[in-house]
Amino acid sequence: MTYEQLRTDHAAGKIDNVIVALPDLQGRLQGSRLAVPHFLAEAATDGFSACTYLLATDVDMNTGPGYAIDAWNTGFGDFLLHPDETTYTTLPWDEATALVIADATWPDGTPVPIAPRHILRQQLDRLAAHGLTAHAGTELEFLAFHDTYAEAHEADYHRLRPATRHNVDYALQGTTHLEPMLRRIRREMVQAGLTLETARAEVHPGQYEIVFRYDEAMTTADHHTLFKHGTKTIAAQEGHAITFMPKYDEGEGNSCHIHLSLRGTDGTPVLADPTAPDGMSALMRHFIAGQLAALPDFTLLLAPNINSYKRLQPGAFAPTGITWGTDNRTCPIRVIGSGHSLRIEHRVPGGDANPYLALAALIAAGLHGIENQLPLPEPHPDNALADPTVPRLPSTLTEALHHWETSELVTKTFGDTITTHYAQAARTELTTFERAITDWERRRGFERL
Repeated sequence: MTYEQLRTDHAAGKIDNVIVALPDLQGRLQGSRLAVPHFLAEAATDGFSACTYLLATDVDMNTGPGYAIDAWNTGFGDFLLHPDETTYTTLPWDEATALVIADATWPDGTPVPIAPRHILRQQLDRLAAHGLTAHAGTELEFLAFHDTYAEAHEADYHRLRPATRHNVDYALQGTTHLEPMLRRIRREMVQAGLTLETARAEVHPGQYEIVFRYDEAMTTADHHTLFKHGTKTIAAQEGHAITFMPKYDEGEGNSCHIHLSLRGTDGTPVLADPTAPDGMSALMRHFIAGQLAALPDFTLLLAPNINSYKRLQPGAFAPTGITWGTDNRTCPIRVIGSGHSLRIEHRVPGGDANPYLALAALIAAGLHGIENQLPLPEPHPDNALADPTVPRLPSTLTEALHHWETSELVTKTFGDTITTHYAQAARTELTTFERAITDWERRRGFERL
């Protein structure tokens, strides 16, 4: 849809406001609602002012020194949000409302370098210089609860009631009582412009997965962000709370497997080679080798929070090592498909991953392998989760931060500003957690210490 459709819908009384939204460091949509006449007359072409701190906060919207944008010491000034007309859509779950995703620029028109959307665009531009494009799909899982968000908050997120009573993986009957909400999510995401492929119940009680068709990488990241935003809204309207956090409890975590393939700018497949014994082109072999080589240093962009690493633990059916395999779900890099559909499935990111940053990391890793023609080791033949000889992923945010900050590859790929900014985001997460008193500490020490 375009702004011409917006003019038509506004004249007909169907749309009365437009949300101009910026994806933040956590991959959430932040922004403002604009009256349609004001949006069309000014913001659509000239941009809309928003406070710079939106790209320098933790999940609680706290900012401070150490970020590349120091809002306190620069007076909490503004940058401009320039709407990307290609992202314009109407929101079925938000009455008379349209939404457009924006890019952040400084007043002189230069991009804000630490904006997640800009970081992904830079890597896509690098791909284009090689005559390549990226197509991606993300598979998001979430947990649904009978409790509302308000009830969950009042209960301090304890003793919540999962929306199913047991493992309903692939079960057709187990989520029948949830269909009013799930049907709305599926239907209204399609109405908002996403292309639904599959949906099913998952392993953890209350867990569900909805998969949308792959698209150009930036479009997939935009749709991913819109999906999370809309799904939470619909769940709240239906009297449910849902969470995408990677590890809610000791049960199965919420993953965000990312499928990624490359094509030539003319649409031809470049990863497949039907004459090769394994069906993979030399370019694909380098592409996978780059994923393995860069994985320790880029993990911070795939698993950005303390909770991310609770999912990436032994026995959690999530990757813990650095290896690859053909249709092997115990490996972080799983190769599947053939011909046009030949692709990698990257299994490290969880439901908290920022899709722009995660895709940027995967594309940059692949380019590292291609540009340096890295050799690919043999695929792992069996259970990589149980193989002690496989090199390990960073197992904590502290370890991932160390790899990120000391990596020449990170600095070379993303530059000093981005490296420092996202290191500060991780450090803020760690500092906040270290100051918190957990339930584990109270149970362990209240009476006995």
